[in-house]
Amino acid sequence: MEELTPTEGHNYQAEENPITTPTEVPEAEEIVAPIEEAEAQWGRNRLNVEPISDAVDRIKDEIQKVVVGQDEMLDLLIVAMLAGGHVILEGVPGIAKTLTAKLLAQTVETGFSRIQFTPDLMPSDVVGTTVFNMKTSEFTFNEGPVFSNIVLVDEINRAPAKTQSALFEVMEERQVTIDGTTHKMGFPFMVLATQNPIEQEGTYKLPEAQLDRFLFRVLLSYPSLEEEVAILERFKDDFSGKVSADVRPTVTAAQLAEYRELIEQVHIRPELLKYIAEIIHNTRNNGDLFLGASPRASLAIMRTAKTKAAMSGRDFVTPDDIRFVVSPVLNHRIILTPEREMEGFTVEDVIGDILEKIEVPR
Repeated sequence: MEELTPTEGHNYQAEENPITTPTEVPEAEEIVAPIEEAEAQWGRNRLNVEPISDAVDRIKDEIQKVVVGQDEMLDLLIVAMLAGGHVILEGVPGIAKTLTAKLLAQTVETGFSRIQFTPDLMPSDVVGTTVFNMKTSEFTFNEGPVFSNIVLVDEINRAPAKTQSALFEVMEERQVTIDGTTHKMGFPFMVLATQNPIEQEGTYKLPEAQLDRFLFRVLLSYPSLEEEVAILERFKDDFSGKVSADVRPTVTAAQLAEYRELIEQVHIRPELLKYIAEIIHNTRNNGDLFLGASPRASLAIMRTAKTKAAMSGRDFVTPDDIRFVVSPVLNHRIILTPEREMEGFTVEDVIGDILEKIEVPR
């Protein structure tokens, strides 16, 4: 009989009787589940991330009382919230961008504010201003609507560049500086912005520096036929959307802080870190791209991949976690060359080509 040799990366124990008869039942440890196979390859379950996956399920259950479909959008919004990032939702009107953002805020016991960006909006309307109090003869700072935990910026591209720039400091450094005084934001702090890619009249393109501060850009599409039917069924007796009031908070700010500490401890192997670096490096040396991604993008992929792993009940990252977040992390950070743009290419096409070229760690 040919002698069996151990395969690299696996340990085999010698057994007294390696041949089992058809009537014998294999022991439980001989049955390897898919998650255990991934564990053997990419890490080990030493952290208890079950509270995170349970919280994610509760948040989804609440939001899906109202929203039908858009599963990927929900996953990416929750990933961003747990990872401490901001999201820009882009899609045609009427596909629940603003509604989903408001419902996400309802599932967390934190503050919420909404800012409707308009062409005449001033920076002080966003961050606040210092006013003179006639009674006390002192200057006092009146906080703007950005001083909240989850901030919905509706139609962010409706405001001019000087108003959009008011978000630069607060999005990156979680603070606002007014008249030389720095005001820190509370925890958590998340900006959810929406924009309509179709209507361009009366809009202002977001500068690249601001786009880069968004963790994800989520591109939304129309619901499928089955989802459209489900929407009609759900609201046929509820014209005013009263079901939205049934969405209840399921997590607290303190719990989010605990989850984030757990996510930071999720294991990612060196070859996966190199895989992320190779993806980003390729964007900087790609003939189809005018502008590649910065190190902020590689850090974003790492953070969100670890978050996705924890949401899936694992304390280790796999290549699938990385590939899931690559497109929403990069699609607003890279710019096509004019030639490729004229040929009808999209950034998603280029990202797909990059992922196909780079060998996935095994």
